[in-house]
Amino acid sequence: MGHDISGYNKAGEEIAYARFSMGNYNAAILYNLLDANKYDAGVSGSGDSSTFSIQQIEKALSASKRFYKNGDSLSESDFLTWDQKQIQNFIQNCLATAKIEGSVEVYFG
Repeated sequence: MGHDISGYNKAGEEIAYARFSMGNYNAAILYNLLDANKYDAGVSGSGDSSTFSIQQIEKALSASKRFYKNGDSLSESDFLTWDQKQIQNFIQNCLATAKIEGSVEVYFG
């Protein structure tokens, strides 16, 4: 069991991925940043997906920067934990796709 959260472009290609074990509290951080707590089934994701707009992903990115208090170079900082880096990378990859395609699909498994 665990949280496997994936982002997909309109062609159905995976463009972002984050993995958390079932007891890892950092999964809740990503759910919160995406305002997607309804997809958190406790030991894993709910198995559902949702479409996120550019604005929603930008809001998540902004909230993550405030949460981690490290400005624009967050994903490059050495002191960040693995989970913090994967959360940042996940959001940034989703945002890059959303900016091109207008939205991004996220699956919560």
